[in-house]
Amino acid sequence: MATLEHSLPQGEAKVRQLPMEYSSDEGRLRIFGFWTFLVTDMILFSCLFATYAVLDKHIALGPRPSAIFDVTGFSVETMILLTSSFTSAVATFAMRRREKSTLVVWMIITMLLGAAFIGLEASEFLKDVHAGATMEASAFLSAFFTLVGTHGLHVSFGIIWMTCVVIQILQRGITPITSRKVFITGLYWHFLDVVWVFLFTVVYLIGGMY
Repeated sequence: MATLEHSLPQGEAKVRQLPMEYSSDEGRLRIFGFWTFLVTDMILFSCLFATYAVLDKHIALGPRPSAIFDVTGFSVETMILLTSSFTSAVATFAMRRREKSTLVVWMIITMLLGAAFIGLEASEFLKDVHAGATMEASAFLSAFFTLVGTHGLHVSFGIIWMTCVVIQILQRGITPITSRKVFITGLYWHFLDVVWVFLFTVVYLIGGMY
C-alpha cells in the first residue's frame, strides 16, 4: 500500500501533525464536550430570542424600543466586540506558533476589549433605568434586559475565564493542557460574538424601527 509520502510529489512529502490541543485523547474529548455545551447554550439563547420576539411589541405604558436605543452606543459596542473576536483569533494563532508572550498580550487585549464592551453596556442599562425604562415597566423591557443581560453575563464570565487561563500560561507555559484551554476559551468568545450579531440585528436594528 502506498504511503502518504509516496503519494505526494517528490520533495513535498510532509509529516502532518495535529494541533497541540488535539494531541491527546483527553484533549479531543474535552473539546468535543465543549462543543456540546455550546449547543446547549445556543438553545438557551434561542429560547430568549423567541421570548423577545413574542414580547417586543408589548410596551404597555413603557417606552418604545426606538425611544431608548442609542444608535451610536450599540454600534460602538458591536465594533468593540467584533474586534475582540479578531484579537482572540490572533491569540489562538500565536498559541499554535508557541509564542507565549505574544499569546498573553493578545489575550489581554481581548479581555480589555471585552471589559470596554461590558462597561458601555452597563452604562446603557443605567441610563435606561434612570429614564424609567425598568424591567417592571413592560413585557418588552423585561425580555430586553433578560436577553441582553444574559449575553453580558456570558461576556463577563469569559473575561474571568480568560484571566485564569492567562495566569496558567504564565505559570506553566504553552502545554497540551493550556493550549486546549486557550482554544476552548477562543471558541466560547467567538460564539458570544455570533450571538451578539443576531442580538444586534434582531433587538437593536429591527427593534429600533418600532
